[in-house]
Amino acid sequence: MTTIHDPASRGFASDNYSGIHPEVLEAIGAANGGHQGAYGGDLYTARLQEVMAHHFGEGVEAYPMFNGTGANVVGLQSMLPRWGAVVTAATAHIHVDEGGAPERVAGIKLLTVPTGDGKLTPELIDREAWGWGDEHRAQPLVVSITQSTELGTLYTVDEIAAIADHAHGLGMRVHLDGARISNAAASLGVPLRAFTRDAGVDVLSFGGTKNGAMLGEAIVVLNPEASEGLTYLRKFDMQLASKMRFVSAQLIALLDGDLWLRNASHSNAMAQRLRAGIEDGLDSGSIQGVAFTQPTQANGIFATLPDGVADRLRTEFAFYDWDAAQNEVRWMCSFDTSENDIDALVAAVARETSAA
Repeated sequence: MTTIHDPASRGFASDNYSGIHPEVLEAIGAANGGHQGAYGGDLYTARLQEVMAHHFGEGVEAYPMFNGTGANVVGLQSMLPRWGAVVTAATAHIHVDEGGAPERVAGIKLLTVPTGDGKLTPELIDREAWGWGDEHRAQPLVVSITQSTELGTLYTVDEIAAIADHAHGLGMRVHLDGARISNAAASLGVPLRAFTRDAGVDVLSFGGTKNGAMLGEAIVVLNPEASEGLTYLRKFDMQLASKMRFVSAQLIALLDGDLWLRNASHSNAMAQRLRAGIEDGLDSGSIQGVAFTQPTQANGIFATLPDGVADRLRTEFAFYDWDAAQNEVRWMCSFDTSENDIDALVAAVARETSAA
């Protein structure tokens, strides 16, 4: 097949825009050939269980999925009865960016809490964690947090542990949306299990697509008592891959070594380079009118721009408005973002803000 896009093109719209990391692509090829059992009855999916146990501890169960929405929906569905509800941040992906799938597909009521930084606290959880035994209210039985958050911020290990302790004390379980879990671990400098299983998280969605996979996430059950029926729900919700070995092989490629950490560390470093470049420009006066709206703790940068600047920049670089009414934009860095990409964007911001 003839390549019909420019392989040298780069943007900052999403880490989903990037291609497949060469080592992941090689792993897909290595898993090809011959016959293997379908629907997870293959050697690669069995190996994935061992790899996940290495990172999260013995006794965990990994269920490969097609995508992050599927992992979140099916994982939460396995944690709740029909009358259950989930307390989550108003900015959470499950609320804002999954097309209502948790509510439409899984039948889960979402109880959302406004936050300034995308992070829940025990006190914020309490705003919606009430009404148990009231037949007129969906029962709040799960807290769902995102790491790193949709605003690019991070929970510390202690913050997640405090949430889990509080939730468990209320009889609730804790779900973690880890679409960018690798970026969080790289930034915090701790093992994956430190802010998940060891901190009291019960079930998580492990993200691979945003960190170099072609497609592939996994539900990882850290506390088997908190989840049931995943074997059936995954099929019921159309997330059971017949040729699962190719999903599992990608996750093995990321996790059976340090590729997950290398990729995440690089994208985080590029985000820091972008922020530092703009801050230097603001200090020198070569960049004007730009303000950051969130700390840069993972691979995303959130900033406001002068009127008209975002649209002019988008003639060269793809990126999204986050809050168009406030001229707030989001720039995302990926495993293949280069220093030259960053420097080109910084130079363009300087040129366009000076013109503004």
